[in-house]
Amino acid sequence: ALCGRAPPLMHNWGCLPVGYHGRASSVVVSGTPVRRPRGLVLPKGATDPVYKECGVLDYELEMGFFVGQGNDLGCPIPCDDARKHILGLVLVNDWSARDIQKFEYVPLGPFTAKNFATTVSPWIVTLDALEPFEMEAPEQTLAPVSSYLCHSAGRPRQTYDIDLEVSISTSQNPETKTVATRSNFKHLYWTIDQMLAHHTVTGCNARTGDLIATGTITGSREDPMSYGSLLEKSWGGTRNFMLDCGAERTYLLDGDRVTMRGRCERGGVRVGFGECTGVVLPANPEASN
Repeated sequence: ALCGRAPPLMHNWGCLPVGYHGRASSVVVSGTPVRRPRGLVLPKGATDPVYKECGVLDYELEMGFFVGQGNDLGCPIPCDDARKHILGLVLVNDWSARDIQKFEYVPLGPFTAKNFATTVSPWIVTLDALEPFEMEAPEQTLAPVSSYLCHSAGRPRQTYDIDLEVSISTSQNPETKTVATRSNFKHLYWTIDQMLAHHTVTGCNARTGDLIATGTITGSREDPMSYGSLLEKSWGGTRNFMLDCGAERTYLLDGDRVTMRGRCERGGVRVGFGECTGVVLPANPEASN
């Protein structure tokens, strides 16, 4: 559903949980300010990039899971055993510098466009606590699923019913919070079992404390409120949207605060994830040589 592109997804997206490696150094807890990055950007119509501050700063609504018990090098984790190795889930804001990303991501994927900050919520909700909200995952129909990404016969894929929300407030009107996204964890095409199985299929050893994020959690193409990033919500920066305070946005401005929330509720049982929040600080002044 990305910005009207046809086809909207690459072929491999339906065959495996597409991902890339990150880093732990700039994973920060909720409440940590996030400074607007600088990097190489290719201006429209230009042939050479320029070094400048990011002008297209975005959030990505994600969740992540922490590895509890790791596996030995050379020993993949099968789908059936994945949850024995997963401690629990957190909210994740995978902040993204879209203009930096656009220039650098071909052919190896994003690098500096993602590494300046990733915000996580302040505590881990264990899989035991989420058990009342477990549900069968939707059928996968985009492409045949390889055997290592399947459970044993008769065992269904399971996911969780977790309501997710993203709000934006400005420095001029900090008390007025506009809900920009409403989505749900159940919309993910791949389950956390499949993600961990794919991550380790080559024999990669997961270690206690490793964080694996889900990727953007967007709902239906027909429901713009479910879009999990401003890249989608603004259709690649071509459409503005109104905040409740009267301001317009396409992407994030300095002073904007992004707050993600998640909760489960069923049969009188309620579990919350706390807030995953960060405020955008101006870029550092460019250093003179």
